[in-house]
Amino acid sequence: MKRPRFLPDNMTLLLLAVVLTASIFPCTGNVAIGFDYLTTLMIGLLFFMHGAKLSREAVVAGMTHWRLHLTVLLFTFAVFPLLGLLLKPLMLWMITPELYVGILFLCVLPSTVQSSIAFTSVARGNVPAAVCSASASNLLGIFLTPMLVSLIVVAHGDSHSSFDAVLKIVYQLLVPFVLGQIVRPWIAAWITRHQSALKMVDQSSILLVVYVAFSEAVEQGLWKQLPPMMLISLLLISALLLALIMLMTTYASRRFGFTKEDEITVVFCGSKKSLASGVPMAKVLFASHAVGMVLLPLMLFHQLQLMVCAVLAQRYARRPVDQPDQNLTKSKE
Repeated sequence: MKRPRFLPDNMTLLLLAVVLTASIFPCTGNVAIGFDYLTTLMIGLLFFMHGAKLSREAVVAGMTHWRLHLTVLLFTFAVFPLLGLLLKPLMLWMITPELYVGILFLCVLPSTVQSSIAFTSVARGNVPAAVCSASASNLLGIFLTPMLVSLIVVAHGDSHSSFDAVLKIVYQLLVPFVLGQIVRPWIAAWITRHQSALKMVDQSSILLVVYVAFSEAVEQGLWKQLPPMMLISLLLISALLLALIMLMTTYASRRFGFTKEDEITVVFCGSKKSLASGVPMAKVLFASHAVGMVLLPLMLFHQLQLMVCAVLAQRYARRPVDQPDQNLTKSKE
């Protein structure tokens, strides 16, 4: 039977199920302590697999298109956080300060990899450039996201001290990632053959972290502090952020003279935020009782960006193949 178009993707359905489970059956006591150790192990495994899957050849091959990659990185790590700060008065009028911390955290995260590349491919964009930009965003995000959290998020919420955060990033994220890169020449073929099974490992890691985080948040009274109207406000803020960043990336691409294919790459890579990176990073960077509230904006934004990008990719794909490019120049510098 054909899947209904209005039905969210499987990962979103699993996330909703995990949040519901944590709301009804939160883990507590010794079980919560055991799960906490397990999530630390799973986060290390997750970033090891990220390192092992990242092709250095793809990154090197795309580095010549530096203007496109720099544009994507500027939107991801500069423009997006700036929007979060500029819209602070509006956001604090609509949501709680705790949720605003989650919005700021969302704004400093790297771009997605798989979905950015997939949507670029569907839209007939510059796929090699998307591979390079999304990969570079995630690699730099290991360093830039904690730095930005220390600079702009720590002033608004409950995050670990800068030194403690750096240590956690090093041994929980960076060391496994580097080890994955080191062993990649020996396990790359095996990873390619078992991509489906390894995707389950990625998703299981995220689901486990979300379950533990929301269990802690529920124990702290999450749903008592979060009325339904607050969720609606959060969804409206997510929609506003996504609309603004998509309009800005589109305008900048045309202003810089990029081709339509490059414009597609900039729009999809520069407007999206990674749930796969955000969940484990939140676990590392924020106090355990705050993680659930911090992750809620990211989970809503994640689903919204998938739905909007799916529609936009189909719209891009319907353009005539022989359509002359609207831009006058093609930047290959």
